[in-house]
Amino acid sequence: MDGTSDAEHDPMGLFGRPLFNDPKARALSRVGVVDIGSNSVRLVVFDGAARSPAYFYNEKLMCALGAGMSDTGRLNPEGRARALQALKRFQALAEGMNLPPLTVVATAAVREAEDGPDFRDDVLRETGLRIWVIGGEEEARLSAQGVLLGWPGSYGLVCDIGGSSMELAEISDGLVGRRISSNLGPLKLRDLKGGQKGRDDHIKAVMAKLADHMGPQRDRLFLVGGSWRAIARIDMYRRGYPLHVLHEYRMDKKAVNQTVKFIKSSDIEELRQACGVSSARMDLVPYAVDVLKRLVQTFKPKDIAISSYGIREGLLYEQMPQELRDRDPLIEACRFAEAKDARLPGFGKKLFRFVTPLFSNADAARMRLIKAACLLHDVSWRAHPDYRAETCFDNATRANLGGLKHSERVFLGLALLHRYKNKREGTRFEELEGLLSEKATLEAEVLGKALRFGSMLWMSDASADGTALEWRPRKKLLRLKLTPDSVPLYGEVAEARFLSLAASLGAETEVVVQR
Repeated sequence: MDGTSDAEHDPMGLFGRPLFNDPKARALSRVGVVDIGSNSVRLVVFDGAARSPAYFYNEKLMCALGAGMSDTGRLNPEGRARALQALKRFQALAEGMNLPPLTVVATAAVREAEDGPDFRDDVLRETGLRIWVIGGEEEARLSAQGVLLGWPGSYGLVCDIGGSSMELAEISDGLVGRRISSNLGPLKLRDLKGGQKGRDDHIKAVMAKLADHMGPQRDRLFLVGGSWRAIARIDMYRRGYPLHVLHEYRMDKKAVNQTVKFIKSSDIEELRQACGVSSARMDLVPYAVDVLKRLVQTFKPKDIAISSYGIREGLLYEQMPQELRDRDPLIEACRFAEAKDARLPGFGKKLFRFVTPLFSNADAARMRLIKAACLLHDVSWRAHPDYRAETCFDNATRANLGGLKHSERVFLGLALLHRYKNKREGTRFEELEGLLSEKATLEAEVLGKALRFGSMLWMSDASADGTALEWRPRKKLLRLKLTPDSVPLYGEVAEARFLSLAASLGAETEVVVQR
């Protein structure tokens, strides 16, 4: 990367100087976080571009620390012993990775248990790890910040369900507003007296109090937490949904009601195996679906999105300077990938300028995806030539990238597939084509073929100056302007790719050499 601002060249003015090499961002390039929940204990090590971090390491143990606390008031003894062993392992792993000190947080179970302080002392004495016990509203705030890591500037209601508690927080314009914690965690509901009717009455009463506190919430509902993700997996299975990426998976009220009925009428063990959900998680799903059904009935969101980002990502977001928070996570991740893996880092910017005339009517959301495709067009060059197209498609559709709807993942993947291959028949795109409209499919094909052609023309700055595409959609004319320096680059293969691009546009061609 040359370090200059893209704002000089990008007609949409969407992208500024990359920040992943900024000292404030580099300090966050590898950070370890431990989350001690009521049901699980997890270590996550973030790596890469801080604004859109990759998961360098991710390990979870289902300890059920909060199981039985309603009766005993104490942490589950077996879970406590397992959690301590897990924390010893996590500390040893952190030392082996040369990480800065781990950030360790504990939520409802340790917060509420009478032996919570003793557990913290044991951990400190045996591992050297100091546990930060956070309150319910702070848990809600951090979970909401995790959502903001993936959806900058988003708005709506964040609902984070753990084993022993459920938190709500509203977000608007990138800020966290009202928030509240409740006891609607599945572990506590499982221990509640009165059977199904007792649970239903309790959930209804608590949800009414939550609604009074939060006020009307008619925007998007973001669901954070393992139980919600398990329900989303089941919803995917019920629908036969083709893209098994939980982050940004969407549901609506009708889908929730249908999935609740589907779960209640299914054999739980058979459903668990079919959906790949752990036994410990599946045991809590029947209680969580009752909460979700009432949650949707109460707040009536316009749509529902699953977030794989939560409290752990919120802790990373907490450490970010505002300048970094304001960045687009997709573009920062793509720039990082280009700088790390492309043969010619910085070439994506030139390619973006070259293909832009083909998309003069594109809105900001589409231009963002075009920019991302240009940055990623060459990062898979090490793959075998026979598999590059598939590798690019899989990376885009299944990679850990923030700020991408599922349809946008498929658009980006298809564009990169066509960067290496003219035809998509017989590829994995066929499984996912129902997620993309015919118009978007054609746009992705045009973009990919433009990348395929443009990548042949610029091997030096001298040949780039004055080389350009000109697209006249009314006349259906695609004109290529070459400079004398770039004429030698326009050989047989380049010409064939230019004609393939024109065919996708349904255009006549013209090649002009500028003197």
